[in-house]
Amino acid sequence: MHPVEAFGWAARDNSGFLSPFKFSRRATGDKDVKLKVLYCGICHSDIHQLKNEWGSSIYPLVPGHEILGEVTEVGSKVEKFTVGEKVAVGGYCGSCRSCEDCTNDLENYCSKGIATYNAIYKDGTPTYGGYSDIIVVDEHFVFHVPKNLPLAATAPLLCAGITMYSPLRYFGLDKPGLHIGVVGLGGLGHVGVKFAKAMELKVTVISTSRRKQKEALERLGADSFLVSTDPDQLEAAMGTMDGILDTVSADHPIDPLIGLLKCHGKFIFLGAPENPVELPVFPLLMGRKLVAGSGIGGMKETQEMLDFAAKHNITADVEVIPMDYVNTALERLAKGDVKYRFVIDVAKTLRAE
Repeated sequence: MHPVEAFGWAARDNSGFLSPFKFSRRATGDKDVKLKVLYCGICHSDIHQLKNEWGSSIYPLVPGHEILGEVTEVGSKVEKFTVGEKVAVGGYCGSCRSCEDCTNDLENYCSKGIATYNAIYKDGTPTYGGYSDIIVVDEHFVFHVPKNLPLAATAPLLCAGITMYSPLRYFGLDKPGLHIGVVGLGGLGHVGVKFAKAMELKVTVISTSRRKQKEALERLGADSFLVSTDPDQLEAAMGTMDGILDTVSADHPIDPLIGLLKCHGKFIFLGAPENPVELPVFPLLMGRKLVAGSGIGGMKETQEMLDFAAKHNITADVEVIPMDYVNTALERLAKGDVKYRFVIDVAKTLRAE
């Protein structure tokens, strides 16, 4: 047990049902930042973890890794943050800090990385996420929030935003004039369109139906819309894209999407389908095409993303909900019934019982 009382909502088993939960946080260490959680986004990965669909869930499980808060206490050796400042915490709260990945600002790929929730911290206790009133995090894993960004709509950038921003930068798909496809117009896809347009890219949204076409073109500013179930549209778009960011977590065919790439094109997996993907090799050989994956970003790059978002006024489209609506929100999210991200108003609606 840690000395600081805390309160949140947790799942006790793989039903994924959340209910009030009393627990404890560690005391604020020399390099720690303690913050009052103001808002926490709901990520689709929360569903996977709550229901143990990835086989690694530790119960009781308090989700939440899109955290916006206010600093209430800092350790004696904290250098970057002050009490009262608005800050953010994303997918990781710890790493070894000494391996090749960590020393290259890629803490998210550290083999000893510690997730903000559903992991074991270095003191042997489980990590609990942002569906809670307070959280204590080493300052290295805390981010400054630019003052012009609205807090609730910024929360999803800590996962969805950096998940889209990082591969655009790393794979060189951020050069003005390049043509990229965004598969899926959900929590990740809609912010991906916003970042890509801010980078002056040509953007095609790829979806299974026309249902979101008007939204993609008229409101989000995509240049074109492609229905992936329409053979004629697919044929017309073959070999036209420099890169594709696939955000879809449901099982779906990859072969037709690979065909949309130019020679040397890059197909990046960002979603995590439950079943293994069938990947045809011949189309890769004939075009020297690359298939890769990408997972959020390191601390330096995440701060860079937030600063870029502030410069270009990029935020997520959110539906702000009270804490006691969270189970309904998770059910709706599983059905795709949200535009485009739920965010819990923790500070105003979480009540200790």
